[in-house]
Amino acid sequence: MYNFEYQNPVKIIFGKGEIGKVGINIPEGSKIMLTFGGGSIFKNGVYDQVKAAIKGFEVVEFGGIEPNPHYETLMKAVKLVKSENITFLLSVGGGSVLDGTKFIAAAACFQNGDPWKILSHQAPVMDAIPIGAVLTLPATGSEMNGNSVVTRFETTEKLSFASQKVMPVFSILDPEVIFSLPDKQVANGVVDAFVHVIEQYLTFPVNSPIQDRFAESILITLVEEGPKVLANRNDYESAANLMWSATMALNGLIGVGVPQDWATHMIGHELTAYHGIDHARTLAIVLPGIMQVKREQKKDKIMQLGKRVWGIVEGNMDERIDKTILKTIDFFESVGLPTKLSDYGVSTKTIDLICKRFEERGFKIGEKANIGPKEIRLILENRL
Repeated sequence: MYNFEYQNPVKIIFGKGEIGKVGINIPEGSKIMLTFGGGSIFKNGVYDQVKAAIKGFEVVEFGGIEPNPHYETLMKAVKLVKSENITFLLSVGGGSVLDGTKFIAAAACFQNGDPWKILSHQAPVMDAIPIGAVLTLPATGSEMNGNSVVTRFETTEKLSFASQKVMPVFSILDPEVIFSLPDKQVANGVVDAFVHVIEQYLTFPVNSPIQDRFAESILITLVEEGPKVLANRNDYESAANLMWSATMALNGLIGVGVPQDWATHMIGHELTAYHGIDHARTLAIVLPGIMQVKREQKKDKIMQLGKRVWGIVEGNMDERIDKTILKTIDFFESVGLPTKLSDYGVSTKTIDLICKRFEERGFKIGEKANIGPKEIRLILENRL
């Protein structure tokens, strides 16, 4: 296992009825900007709960943050933050709203020119407005990390940044918010969390049994609990297990001391940028292609995944790898996520565009930094 440093300062407030604790976790005298997305919080009652909990604070509202938050939209919020002298940001929504809020928090304090540099040039975030979060969709793990992904619509780019400065002060996780979610969002959340774990697990062995078994326990829980939530949206215990699994998948704990991949995400981001495909669905497309193209490099961990998560123990190495890839595909499709590019009308023209973009960037991705335009083409062509 590699050397590591780990610190997670986010306060998690978990359970039914806990949204009422929002106000007591925000500093007295704060001027709050409440950020949200398309308005589902008005339909499911979360907005009313939040507003009741922050009664007495001065509040400015900013809605309309997209499922893949747009830089153009977020910069309007930054302008409002500055003009209204906002001192605290309260994200009420899913991971995209929180990702967008993190960028707002950093961009509002950015002193080095265009805030897009935070994403395009990884310009350091020296300061940020404090953030609180009320999570309405388990998926991204953004509620307990400093990661953010933002799309620039005008240039069809989807880029990320990470900073301890934008980690939420607190995040409230009430599993009852899942009750009103449509199947598509639940399924996306299950697969998003599953692939977050895979990115930190399906690499190569470094003698890290604790991290491996932590990761496997999350994967197994998602496989068991995700379908239960889809079958019965009012199953509180399963909803709670799903929500906590999604948080644990990307709060940094299972990734310390081990190699990490993230090629599936980086390629998937391009499919979202060019075609607007839901983030989780791009992951369901790309991951099987990476498992196939990099099967030799990842063989030990693919076989471990097959044995410990899918129960695959029979056959020679190649047979077990094939079965593990198919079982992973079957799981994604069983919860409603198609796994082929053709399912989304994506052609070889898009593959050409993506490969050209990676060629222009001039760097390779994956846990061994050996996935470049040539390998990306093979990965995507495998999923046509």
